[in-house]
Amino acid sequence: MAAMPFPRRCLLLGLLFAIPVLRAAEIPSPALLVVNKEDATLAIVDPASRQVVARIPVGQGPHEVVTSADGKLAIVSNYGERAAGKTLSVIDLRGQKELRRVQLSPLQHPHGLYFADGKVYFTAEDNMIIGRYDPASDEVEWMLGTGQRITHMIQLSRDRNTIFTANIGSNSVSIIAKIPFGRGWDPTVVPVGKGPEGFDLSPDGKQLWVAHSQDGGISIIDLASKRVVQSFDIHTKRSNRLRFTTDGGRVLVSDLEGGELVVIDAGTRSVLKRIAAGKAPGGILIEPGGSRAYVAVSGDNQVAVLNVLTWEVTDRFSTGMGPDGMAWAVR
Repeated sequence: MAAMPFPRRCLLLGLLFAIPVLRAAEIPSPALLVVNKEDATLAIVDPASRQVVARIPVGQGPHEVVTSADGKLAIVSNYGERAAGKTLSVIDLRGQKELRRVQLSPLQHPHGLYFADGKVYFTAEDNMIIGRYDPASDEVEWMLGTGQRITHMIQLSRDRNTIFTANIGSNSVSIIAKIPFGRGWDPTVVPVGKGPEGFDLSPDGKQLWVAHSQDGGISIIDLASKRVVQSFDIHTKRSNRLRFTTDGGRVLVSDLEGGELVVIDAGTRSVLKRIAAGKAPGGILIEPGGSRAYVAVSGDNQVAVLNVLTWEVTDRFSTGMGPDGMAWAVR
């Protein structure tokens, strides 16, 4: 075969180099992260346009997601079904890919997550255990038994000296305080209503509000005395998540079976509004700055956007099948 003439080769090479290289779209800051349980994906969303920038495959049945302080990493708990729920997915957000899938076996059904000081705290429901994973060393470096059934969600105090967990099967909340000088942890078990699930610290750090998934109630724990100081009924069918607004004036509770988002006045403890969210609302996330709230409406495969001044749904968008846990990634 005759060689291609030199001018034609030059022209072809020029055209080749003129074709732009396709790269993954740069994620915005802040970026909204949404786990899709049915798709087994993590969606990265531009909150301004509501467009999905990327979908990253993760493990089976992902439930929650947290991000590092620098916005580079995301960790997803892969709750799965039966024996499949034994992993965490470590996500490179800038590269938009799963770096590794951390095997937690014999721990099963990781659910609640909290990122603090470069480490990821997680719950293992079947084992009545909380653990701490270090992404830098790729090791589960610490574990502690709660002695409580179905330890579900987890959160830390701002000073990182106290861990809080909701224990669905034991109708309790664990307040686990760090003993000074590295001498371990001191747990206090606080009885609450039936099926405690979603909870949140008040912005001033003085109270823990806990939503009961099985009796429609709320327990308010005073953290100085470590006891319930008030309980009241908000008449939900199955409370799933609870979040304070940024200013601490309102508390939001998603009702998974009732299809509503319940807005509570934190001062008067009264229900201000019930918002028709859709089928099976779950995860709740407040926008940085506090002007919007996002609710994952799992049964409708949508995320609802709410104006926190008018408490009206202003938009809905899709991220995948079965959206649930959400987080912000901020560079």
